[in-house]
Amino acid sequence: MSARVPMALLVAGLLAYAAVIGPFTAYMRDKPMEEKLGYVPSVKVMKSVSVDQKELAGASLVFKVLMYYGTLMGQAPKGTILKDPGDLQGMSRLLHGAVQLDPYNMDAYYFAQGILTWDAHQYQVANALLDYGMKYRNWDWFLPFFAGFNNAYFLKDYKKAAHYYDLAGDLSGEPLYKSLASRYMQESGQTDLAIAYLSGMVKTAKNDAVRKSYQLRLQAFLEVSRIEKARDRFARERGGMPASLEDLVRSGYLKPAPVDPYGGTFYLEPDGKVATTSKFAFGAKKK
Repeated sequence: MSARVPMALLVAGLLAYAAVIGPFTAYMRDKPMEEKLGYVPSVKVMKSVSVDQKELAGASLVFKVLMYYGTLMGQAPKGTILKDPGDLQGMSRLLHGAVQLDPYNMDAYYFAQGILTWDAHQYQVANALLDYGMKYRNWDWFLPFFAGFNNAYFLKDYKKAAHYYDLAGDLSGEPLYKSLASRYMQESGQTDLAIAYLSGMVKTAKNDAVRKSYQLRLQAFLEVSRIEKARDRFARERGGMPASLEDLVRSGYLKPAPVDPYGGTFYLEPDGKVATTSKFAFGAKKK
């Protein structure tokens, strides 16, 4: 009789487990992507429990973000674009936690540069993270290169941009980055700056989802460059700025018509600047 009781309890336990694990698995499979980053303990707690495995703990947070973002990018059918950048705050939180656990983790800085600037528009947050990384990865020319771009392109702080580009040139030995400190420190060069930056990011991206994101941005800015060149040629030859982008297309200066890979529509602002209703991001309000 006594032997049957434990066996009965074991069977009951297995049945209870089966009853719970099935619905729970289905829930985890079907729950929205934005919830799947899940709860992560505070960095203070993780530091205390990871002891001498902080590098592994930091890498696991970055991997979690990469898997999440990669799944988002993979949800878009082939030939279409991603409509929702996902939980930007959650990704930022995990990446900041990762570098506090392991300040040498390069993937955290490289991926954060993509989502915190272009998608989340948190330029100062991104720069603070890059400055933090430079204290440790003091040989890595990518970090000052990123910071230089952020200051020049997004923040229009050309003095800081020149400082970071000089540092990137010193660390890499590449004269191109030295020339960026002077060549692109005027507003008229911003599109060329974006193309140079994004071309480099596409070539060096180590993650397919991140590379795809940069390729889309590069495609958008190449279209902007086409429009700007057509606009400037129109102005030179006709003695005045075109009234609209449609004028450039109808008059033959811009063929084929430009396409915004983010699903928006390009247009000319009153001062002639090229803009798009997508604001170079998914899910932006249309004009």
